[in-house]
Amino acid sequence: MRILTAAETRAVDRKAIERFGVPGLLLMEHAAQAVAEAARAALGASGRVFVVAGAGNNGGDGYAAARLLFAAGVSTKVLAAADRSRLAGDAAVNAGLFAAFGGEVASFASEGLAAAGRGDVVVDALLGTGLSRAPEGVFGQAILAMNESRTRGAVVVAVDLPSGLDADTGLAPGLVVVADRTVTFGALKVGLAVPPGRELAGAVEVAPISWPPKALDGLASRLELLDEARVREALPLRKEQSHKGTYGHCLVVAGSPGKSGAAALAGSGALVGGAGLVTIATRAEVVPQVLGHAAELMAAPLPGDGALGRSDLPALLAAAEGKDVVLVGPGIPRGPETCAAIGAMLAGCDATFVLDADALNALAEEPTLLGRARGRVVITPHPGEMARLAGTTIAEVQADRIGVARRFAAAHGCTVILKGAGTVVADPGGDAAICPTGNAGMATGGSGDVLGGLVASLVAQGMAPPEAARAAVFVHGTAGDRVAARTGMAGLVASDLLEGIREVWASWSL
Repeated sequence: MRILTAAETRAVDRKAIERFGVPGLLLMEHAAQAVAEAARAALGASGRVFVVAGAGNNGGDGYAAARLLFAAGVSTKVLAAADRSRLAGDAAVNAGLFAAFGGEVASFASEGLAAAGRGDVVVDALLGTGLSRAPEGVFGQAILAMNESRTRGAVVVAVDLPSGLDADTGLAPGLVVVADRTVTFGALKVGLAVPPGRELAGAVEVAPISWPPKALDGLASRLELLDEARVREALPLRKEQSHKGTYGHCLVVAGSPGKSGAAALAGSGALVGGAGLVTIATRAEVVPQVLGHAAELMAAPLPGDGALGRSDLPALLAAAEGKDVVLVGPGIPRGPETCAAIGAMLAGCDATFVLDADALNALAEEPTLLGRARGRVVITPHPGEMARLAGTTIAEVQADRIGVARRFAAAHGCTVILKGAGTVVADPGGDAAICPTGNAGMATGGSGDVLGGLVASLVAQGMAPPEAARAAVFVHGTAGDRVAARTGMAGLVASDLLEGIREVWASWSL
């Protein structure tokens, strides 16, 4: 599903009107129809609809929806947060039509929303995608009142996006409506796909409003929301005439004393992901512990002990010989030479690399080494690791997750999986995707190890790294959602995700 910025949405509206001759009133009418349907679906048996309307086109959508509801016999009142004299264009036309139909308009400032309660619907048509600062005055009061109505049992339906939410970042500079449902128009907005916006929006419906399909041509946007159909289409199919070599061989450089589980989870993630063969390269003393977790894993013992360094390079390059993909990082012993050793592996091996955990922390010393890789590279940082790699702070990463991931991918020629709520996948060429699957139960040690193994597995089976990254994060999140539905989130542990992945494959007949 394509995701647009506020500016891109306005550009498509203009193109539809100016180039294709679609009347603005028709666009507004279709938007209003979707809002009215959502309001009626949420209405109690004897409920009323209260439309809190602003001065722009968002308010116009609200007036139009109020007219449709009123004409259908629904008790509907508009509470105007802006004087009708401030309305212009299509918004003014729809305000006039509602009045002509006999609809009731009251001033929000004088009446408020105290009457709204259980069984009622409050339509948030206050502010649209043009938010430029924190809501103040009557607009701030209206947002507070809408949120208070929810505590009394009213259902809040937001028009296009919750008022006070930044359409491009999902952040709120001040007061913001907490909606039960959001009806957005034409395409999903960035702010509805990323946290905290996606939580503030409630259930999101993308309503078509008669945009001509060609009106979206030429947009700079290359951002999408991953969906099951897209992922399933990209996944490799098992062949009847095949053998273990058909599905690739993964090398997993992982584990250390006390962290054998990280290696086992990453290797098992690769096996359950469908790889034909998985070898774990780890210190000799750790090998029995790792193999004790999964009999199907193989091992390439690394001589010596302590942190990975330059002396390990011959053994690592030998282990990587003939492998389709090399995953480095989960639970590795890191020291002053680890960055140099990983950089030398990248420069000395043709395989695709998947880098996670302490491999990323080591490379934060010299991120330019990523650009010297002979093969393609996927990195899987959480926000802290991303901040160290990019030389910024976690707060700055979280404030612009898509932008940070895109800029780093372009600068270093790698695919970036920026983990967290609304995981972002960014390609070196500028394409990016947001993953809607996953839950807070997956915030547990080892979850990322399983993901790294799953990415490596899909690459080993022939998927291009960007496509493998997209598919892996979606499947990983879906697996977590399936497990959480059975067991709850609090008790979910990383090894549960292995069974969850199997359940995904079974339900998809893979």
